[in-house]
Amino acid sequence: MGKRIISQRRGKGSLTYKYPGHRFSNPFGYPKTEEKLIGVVREIIKEPSHSAPTALVKFDNTNNITSIPAKLNLRENDVVSYNDNNGNAALKILKLKDISEGTEIYNIESTPGDGGKFCRAGGVTASILFKSKDYILVKLPSKKERKFNPDCKATLGIIAAGGKGEKPILKAGKRHHIMRAKNKLYPKTSGVAMNAVDHPFGSGRGRHVGKPKTPKKNAPPGRNVGSIRAKRTGWKR
Repeated sequence: MGKRIISQRRGKGSLTYKYPGHRFSNPFGYPKTEEKLIGVVREIIKEPSHSAPTALVKFDNTNNITSIPAKLNLRENDVVSYNDNNGNAALKILKLKDISEGTEIYNIESTPGDGGKFCRAGGVTASILFKSKDYILVKLPSKKERKFNPDCKATLGIIAAGGKGEKPILKAGKRHHIMRAKNKLYPKTSGVAMNAVDHPFGSGRGRHVGKPKTPKKNAPPGRNVGSIRAKRTGWKR
């Protein structure tokens, strides 16, 4: 008798595949106000949910601690400015319409007030290519260009932890603990390496699927694997 494939087990929603958000108490965000604020970096911590270090900032006239991705070379007790282009601040958070073209930015909001959704991984940065009255064109780390609302906020600079991926992981146990901290499925076994009773792509001689990887629209959960709702198949000519 075969086993339930990963897509079926994920759909059940067991603890193995749930995101352990209750262990991560410092989600990234910006203050929910349009006033000009000045803050101080109280502490820089490392959380397993983020690849970049987290800077805990205490702003004036606010009781809450704001968590922001730490900028490169940011230190404790550095000054942080919000909605204010203060020249003495080590970390500046401004609206995209107030940032000049060519400036490197990170933690960009998708919609005004959401706290930042783009460019938050360690060592990455985006840049402003073009500014207009209706939108701001930003070049993301993936080299893609995206239009943003001019009122969306972003942090100036390059995010810290740039050399994170350069250090090799020499032991399987090290990788295990890294993936376990984020509750990631590890190790992953490909479908073509399984038996025929364990996966629709299993069996056969060698690592060969032997059937179309795009499932039918009415495919049951056990067969709904591969290129789900693929827009196109085959080589791009």
